[in-house]
Amino acid sequence: MKRSTWKQFTDFVTFPLRAFILFHEDRWGLSSLASERFDYVSREVMGYCLDIGCGRHNRLINEFMAGRGKGIDVFPYEGLTEENLVPDLFTFPFEESTFDSVTFIANINHVPRSQRDKELSEAYRVLRSNGNIIVTMGNPLAELVVHKVVWLYDKLLGTTYDMDSERVMGEEEEYYLIDREIVERLSRAGFQRIEKKYFFTQWGLNHLFSGCKT
Repeated sequence: MKRSTWKQFTDFVTFPLRAFILFHEDRWGLSSLASERFDYVSREVMGYCLDIGCGRHNRLINEFMAGRGKGIDVFPYEGLTEENLVPDLFTFPFEESTFDSVTFIANINHVPRSQRDKELSEAYRVLRSNGNIIVTMGNPLAELVVHKVVWLYDKLLGTTYDMDSERVMGEEEEYYLIDREIVERLSRAGFQRIEKKYFFTQWGLNHLFSGCKT
C-alpha cells in the first residue's frame, strides 16, 4: 500500500482538491488524506504494531501493515470485530512489552483531556525496549477547517465521512492539540528522542511526532 514516488508527486500537486473532495476514499488514482496518513505512519512503524483508536475497518493494520499488529477502539465502527473493541482505552488488554510500535493517528485530541497522560503511560507500558510511538496531528487551523467542511459535506449530502459526528464528541475532546502539549505529554510518559516530521504531500499542514522507549 506504500505510495510510489510518482503518486506522491501527484498527491502533492493535487492536495487542495483532495483536501476538500476525497476525504476517506482514494479516487482518480489519487490518495485520500486518510490513506496518506496511514502511508506516512506505516513508514515509521518498526514491527508489530498497536493502533489505538483504529477506526473504520482497522485500516492501518489490515491494509498497510499486512495484519502485523492489533487495532483497538471503543466505538463499533464499520468493519471492526469484537477483537477490536475494548471497554476503554485507559487500560490496554495486553502484557508489558508486547509491541514494537504504538500509533495514535489523528486522534490523540479525542482522548479526554484528563486521561491523556494515563493513556500515553499505557502506550509506554506495552511497548518493547527501543520501540516507538507515532502520533499524527494537523495544523490547528487546517484541522478546524477540515472538520467544518466535512461536517457540512455530511449534512448537505447525507454522507457519514465525519467519524467524530458518528460517535459524538465528548466534553473533554478537542479538534486539535498544539505541538507543545503533544511533546510535553510524550516526555512525561517517558518517551525520548522525540522528533517532528512533516507530511510534504499535504504541504506541511499535517505532521507526526515519533518518540522512543529506551
